[in-house]
Formats: sequence, C-alpha cells, structure tokens
Amino acid sequence: MKTSAAVTVERSDALRSAVSEHPDHYRVLTGERPTGPLHLGHYFGTIRERVRLHRLGVETMFVIADYQVITDRDSMGSIRQNVHGAVLDYLAAGIDPATATIFTHSAVPALNQLLLPFLSLVTEAELHRNPTVKAENAAAGGALSGLLLTYPVHQAADILFCKANLVPVGKDQVPHLEQTRVIARRFNARYGEVFPHPQPLLTATPEVPGLDGRKMSKSYGNAIALSMTADQTADAIRRTRTDSERVITFDPTTRPGVSALLTTAALCSDRHEHEIADSLGDAGAGALKTLTTTAVNEFLAHHRRRRAELALDLDHVREVLREGNDRANAIADRTLDEVRSAMGTIY
Repeated sequence: MKTSAAVTVERSDALRSAVSEHPDHYRVLTGERPTGPLHLGHYFGTIRERVRLHRLGVETMFVIADYQVITDRDSMGSIRQNVHGAVLDYLAAGIDPATATIFTHSAVPALNQLLLPFLSLVTEAELHRNPTVKAENAAAGGALSGLLLTYPVHQAADILFCKANLVPVGKDQVPHLEQTRVIARRFNARYGEVFPHPQPLLTATPEVPGLDGRKMSKSYGNAIALSMTADQTADAIRRTRTDSERVITFDPTTRPGVSALLTTAALCSDRHEHEIADSLGDAGAGALKTLTTTAVNEFLAHHRRRRAELALDLDHVREVLREGNDRANAIADRTLDEVRSAMGTIY
C-alpha cells in the first residue's frame, strides 16, 4: 500500500503535467511575509518556480503579507522598505506586472473579512495542530497571540479569496495547505459551492544553508540577500567561519561552514558539492571562499543589474502595487459578495 506521502507526490506529478498542457486552467496564489530582504534561499526555494509557472501562462497572484509580519514579532520593522524590496526582486526575477498581480495584505479589506466565517469552520484543537503554530508555541513557551493561533486561517483566506486552485509548496508545507482545503470543503458543505479545493504542486526545493550552516534565514543574519552588491557578498562570504583543515570536503555535520559554502557554490554554478571539493583539494578555505564569491556574484549579476535599474524609479514600484491592489480588491469584493449571498447576509 502506498504511503500518503507517495500518493501526494504521484498526484503532484500528474498535476504538473496537466498544468503544462493547460496552464490557463490554473490560478496560483503565493507570496511571503516582508520581514526583511529576500535572499538566495527564497530564490532557489520559491521565486524560480514562480517565474517558471508565470512564464508558462499560469495566472499568478503574489501576496506580500504585511499584516502577517506581526504574527510572531512585536513591530512591523522596516515594512515599507521590505515591501518595495520584494516587488523589486519579483520584477528583476522576471515577473511581468502586466499579467501577474502583486498586492499587499493590508490593502484588501474584503480578503481579511473572510476570516470571520472561516474561523467558525475550524476548532481550536485543529489550529494547535498546525505545524507552524506548534513550532511557534514551543518556541514561545505556550504564550500564543490570537493572531498567531489563527495564522492557518489567514493563509486560507489568502488562497481562497481569489479562488486559487494551485499552490506551489514544499513537502513540509502540505499540512498547511490541507487546513485551507478543509475550510473550503466545510464552507461549501454548509453554505453551497463557492470555493475550489486548491491542490498542492510539490516543488523540488533545495535546502539552501546559511553561511553558518544553519537554514538560510533573515532572522539568523546568515543570508546572502538578493539586494546585496558584489562587494557586500564578498565581505559576507569572507567572514564565514570555516576551520583550519586545508583539504576541502563536504561534511555538513562536522564542517558546517565549509559545507555551506560548497552548497552555495554548487547551486549557483549547477555543479555538485563533492565535485567542487575535489577540484579544490587542499587549496584551503580561502580558495573555497573565492570560488563561492565568484559563483554567487556571476549567478546574481543579471538579477542585481535589473534590480538596480528598477530601483531608480520607485514610483513605478508603487504603481505596480497600486494596480495590483486594485485588481486584488476587485476579486476579493466579488468573492465576498458570493460568500455573503451563500450565507444569506445580503440585505
């Protein structure tokens, strides 16, 4: 008997073929919280796949979830800078705002109004079982804010307000999407068919380590931001802690710094870590850092050049957001009208 994971992979493979044949049948909702600059982990983990789907002809919607910044922190931080930075990276990566919708969470009231009926469809126990909520609960010692506890429902509203039927996810994110599917099923069963059941499209997401060997994260300060200059990248890599062993080997457990540099170089040059290590031999960490710096800077050269050009005209960035927010509001208003009609709250 196949495991549930195997079934999910099989379904995703079939879905990938269907999307390639009929991209116009699908709408994708994806995005992130603007908690800091986007980095290489975002590029290899999500941005590259989004651009692929967008260029294939799938309708794509990008939510910059600014409201969700405060789910697990005390302030919004440099929110405007981070939002504008995310738009710059989307555009530089190849997203065309004429055919994709880029919008901010806080600018779409009807989307957020879906939280009320959606919250009535889930139990507290179900929310506590969500992987993100469980992880944050453990980290916080049990002191969850109401916003963080209801985070899975916020995600459901993000996906369902535009009736997205395709969500690119890594294997570890499938349980997050399942909560959205449950909410859609329960709403439809209670009030009538309004929402699709969004399907997960599994992405081959490589794990991009930070420069210290841990997961690349804005909060760890170990990331190579897409917005860094070549000199800033070289400085960040130069400061990476390695070890005194001159022979370069790939061993993430005992040599996290060296191995993180090898993986970064491998991803950016489409090579394998062991191949790079063998080519360096006993050249030492200095040679590895030089090679990694060159690989990263060459890989990001076009993205950074295009990003710098776009950054000269922030009025254009703001216009992209205004137009995206207008499109998202029109969609959300229509969906909310359908929801109110189904629930009998049109007066």
